[in-house]
Amino acid sequence: MRRIALFSFVFSLLAGQLFAQSGKFEFEETTHDFGNIHEENGKVSHEFKFTNKGSAPLLITEIIPSCGCTTPTWPQEAVAPGQSAVIKAEFDPMGRPGEIHKTLTIKANTEPATTEVYLTGMVIPKPKTLAEEFPDSLGSIRLASRYMNLGGITNKEPITKEFGVYNDGASAVTFKAVQGLPKHMKVAFEPMTLQPKQKGLIKITYDAKAKNDFGGVSDNFDLISDDKNGTKTTITVNATINEYFPPMDEAQIEQAPRLEFTKTVHDFGAVKSDKIVETEFEFTNTGKEDLIIRKVKSNCSCIVTAPPKSAIKPGAKGKIKVSYNSAGREGAESKTVTVYSNDPRGANQALIIRMKVGQE
Repeated sequence: MRRIALFSFVFSLLAGQLFAQSGKFEFEETTHDFGNIHEENGKVSHEFKFTNKGSAPLLITEIIPSCGCTTPTWPQEAVAPGQSAVIKAEFDPMGRPGEIHKTLTIKANTEPATTEVYLTGMVIPKPKTLAEEFPDSLGSIRLASRYMNLGGITNKEPITKEFGVYNDGASAVTFKAVQGLPKHMKVAFEPMTLQPKQKGLIKITYDAKAKNDFGGVSDNFDLISDDKNGTKTTITVNATINEYFPPMDEAQIEQAPRLEFTKTVHDFGAVKSDKIVETEFEFTNTGKEDLIIRKVKSNCSCIVTAPPKSAIKPGAKGKIKVSYNSAGREGAESKTVTVYSNDPRGANQALIIRMKVGQE
């Protein structure tokens, strides 16, 4: 028994000594700032120099970059105590304009077992050719796209957004004033006549309050000019409209209406083809002012909704009826119904319905 105990003690001591003998990184720097990198100039690299300050040879087993745009190389042999080596990091800026924040996670026989070094900088995007800037050709006229996205807007006040246009032809092109626009939208050209190889602007002014809608919306107008090489083209204007709420303090938020659903997900389970199934989502106004359901929109024409038409008093309940038509559909489905209200804490709330449509 004494021999066994002595052997165990010696083994533990040796194991502890072996464990204590490890490599130790001492980097000259752990962060390198590339500064401004021009995308068109291609790859850049930096060498992180380190010295092994540990008591055993330092062996790097793996380096994991935080992005496929960064390629590390490192010594494949162990670095003896007191010796120095480098880890090279190559960064490819192509297609990655903007700020750089990259990490290299180094795994080695060190304590701790992982060490990180960092790359920072700014990628300056390469100048676009005219074909890249205006890829959509409409005869002599070129646009970035005939689908013009205003992005997220609110119903506070009208906004104006500019979209570039270019005359790639050999003759001047004059735009015609847009006719038949809805009352919530205006379109202007600057200038009205584009000289050959001249850039201009299409200015779209959009009044979301006059549109009186919420969520994703779409409008069209016809782009017409005297371009001999072109024809009338339909331009689509997209936007996502949200309720505008002025800045509110905590007391005002507590006073506001609040929309709280009993459930936000309903699973119909198995649904036979060509059937209509229905459910109801019950809610309560737990706020202190009247709750108004502005709009209820689904992401599928297979869904019909019936929201309450009048305001919901504080403490009162309401319900939104949702009908799903399985005609022409098959398999597992998940659909979303978005509820827009005057609740500043939850102006847009999603309801989910699920089902599995199959033949009888």
